[in-house]
Amino acid sequence: MLLRSVAVHDGSFHADEVSACALLLTFGLVDREKIMRSRDPDILAKCEYACDVGGVYDPARKLFDHHQASYQGSFSSAGMILLYLYDQGILTAQKYYFLNDSLIKGVDEHDNGKAPLIPGTTSFSQIISNFLPIEYEVDSEKELTAFLRAVDFAHGHMKRLNERYLYAASRRLFVEEAMRKYKDCLIFDQALPWQDTFFELGGENHPASFVIMPSGTNWKLRGIPPTSYDRMKIRCPLPLEWAGLMKQELVDLTAIPGAIFCHKGRFISVWESYGDALKALELALQNCGKKSCEGKPL
Repeated sequence: MLLRSVAVHDGSFHADEVSACALLLTFGLVDREKIMRSRDPDILAKCEYACDVGGVYDPARKLFDHHQASYQGSFSSAGMILLYLYDQGILTAQKYYFLNDSLIKGVDEHDNGKAPLIPGTTSFSQIISNFLPIEYEVDSEKELTAFLRAVDFAHGHMKRLNERYLYAASRRLFVEEAMRKYKDCLIFDQALPWQDTFFELGGENHPASFVIMPSGTNWKLRGIPPTSYDRMKIRCPLPLEWAGLMKQELVDLTAIPGAIFCHKGRFISVWESYGDALKALELALQNCGKKSCEGKPL
């Protein structure tokens, strides 16, 4: 057996086996130069992993195909590999669900014909399909080159997702502290990713309506979505009369000298200082029928 190798089928490729290879590369289980594209049983038998080819799903033997009639699950080879990484202890449950919700679930659904095709919206699977050679009649060398380009793209995307997850996890304690300390508005003294962690920690049941944190040299006041899956909505909009105003217009309306901008969607506003953002928060809370932000200022 050729260790750290993976077999996938030759011919036209799809996002599921491309993503399966990218996962194995991201978590250090295979080498790029040991990716084999073939349907030859002898070649498949020599590889440590086989994805989307071979007609067998048996994680114990590192075989991950979903095309055979005996498999009635919802995974493609991408989902099979992600679950394998979790079962092997390579992924925590939190990271498994993050990667699944961020990418792999959509790849599985697309490959199994369950994902909707929405005009004007391009899925990850459609992007991978665009790496296919434009001509239908191409030789195996051109197919391999195109496949490896797609794998490199997916691998880069997967690595960045993993790095973002690790960065957000490193800031988890700050979010936990803010959720304990504050009631109506989470206040941070540094810019950090907070939404995913907030909802993982039960944010749907937390009373906060706003977040204040630095934004470059300024400070932003933004609304909190009602749930993790309604991120284009906010629990309490900023005042209607602020919508779309900039600088002096917003200064005149709010009497806050450091006013810079309020988005017309009323979900975010920017202020020169922390003090200015706190003043804006008081007005926003009054607009929502709340008295003040509970918790000590920074």
